[in-house]
Amino acid sequence: MVAIVISLFVIGYLFITFEHFTKIDKLIPALLMMTLSWAFISMNINEIQTWFDSLKNGFSDISYFKLHNKRELLNDTLLHHFGKTAEILIFLMGAMTIVELIDHFDGFQVFQRYISTNKKYKLLWIVSIISFFLSAIIDNLTATIVMITILRKIVSDKEMRWWYAGFVIIAANAGGAWTPIGDVTTTMLWIAGKVSTAKLVLFLLVPSMISLIFPLVIAKFMKVFHGNIDKSESQLKLKKNSVFMLVVGILAIVFVPVFKTITHLPPYVGMMFSLSIYAIVSEVMSKRMIKLTYGKQTEEIVHHSPTLRAISKIEMTSVLFFLGILMTVASMETLGIIHNLGEQVSNTLPEWLFVFLIGVFSAIVDNVPLVAASIGMFTQRIDASVWHMIAYSAGTGGSLLIIGSAAGVVVMGLEQISFGWYFKRIAPLALAGFVLGFFALMLII
Repeated sequence: MVAIVISLFVIGYLFITFEHFTKIDKLIPALLMMTLSWAFISMNINEIQTWFDSLKNGFSDISYFKLHNKRELLNDTLLHHFGKTAEILIFLMGAMTIVELIDHFDGFQVFQRYISTNKKYKLLWIVSIISFFLSAIIDNLTATIVMITILRKIVSDKEMRWWYAGFVIIAANAGGAWTPIGDVTTTMLWIAGKVSTAKLVLFLLVPSMISLIFPLVIAKFMKVFHGNIDKSESQLKLKKNSVFMLVVGILAIVFVPVFKTITHLPPYVGMMFSLSIYAIVSEVMSKRMIKLTYGKQTEEIVHHSPTLRAISKIEMTSVLFFLGILMTVASMETLGIIHNLGEQVSNTLPEWLFVFLIGVFSAIVDNVPLVAASIGMFTQRIDASVWHMIAYSAGTGGSLLIIGSAAGVVVMGLEQISFGWYFKRIAPLALAGFVLGFFALMLII
């Protein structure tokens, strides 16, 4: 049974990894391997003798359980894992909605107004720093989309824009690693109670900055960033309340960790609170018009709700993809596969080397299941060094290849950057920053 579940995961993961070649959206294999894994466990439940209890963090002997008791245990376990997964998904959906509301008011276009330089190297620093901090506040995927949109309006030369886009990927992934809301993997670690907000920022801010600044310093000596750029002078017209809605939206997201600290409630509750407050502000600022016309027993209501529009734009494919991945990993955890793998790794490799390899592998395969598996493999206390190393490696390691992160994949799609171009020109810079930042982190923790 264990071999079959592992095989389902490997096959499904291969389809996810080679999505660009198979032309099959990664959502499909993720959901398929989730349902098949749990279905196979359910159909063979009577053969299972031991069961990994995630609450007790150990194995339970269920060989003496009757069939109906085993099925009850399966349902309870499935509900437990779904609940933990739903916490992450609801949190992400709330964050996505707030981001879409900010975009509705052209909030992100505010950054374009303050990019006035035409010097190539100075522009590189400005774009990279904005990407770094913006991804830490919203998320690296959204920050990347925002910055590529801005670059298209500033840099007219396509290949020159590719260079800037490459640094946006490095900056966005580095920025997403040091806050609990900047990357889905750090969000997973935070919600799972493995890292605290204060320690995450304290330990990872400097290494994450190093992983970006070192490539930026190297870029100083690259001919491509010498001289001035032909800047597109497009007229930018912001909505009346763009700056205000950007500031309020960012504050709403940043308040989530504060809410958790004050109330001790799960993060998704705080995100729903922030979303509700920001939605109220959005509805008021949009000045919704409701027109009632009475005549011939008809009533016409013209209702323009920015909140409903924002919710309709949520990327549900990403949400369902995370559902499929996390619940598949949960099935392997239930069978004890993850726990046993963790023990084997601990007896074979030094902890730091294994975490370093997570960063390397996250450039090849998706970092979500890697982190999900790591959460089940290690049993260290909250804010142990291993959790912060995992957060850094999984977050920044994806920059090593253009297919290694959501930020890279979206740039690949938007700008049509080839795998080879990125590998030759950007990957060595990303690798240098990743390695230097990793060793800086080891010195800090």
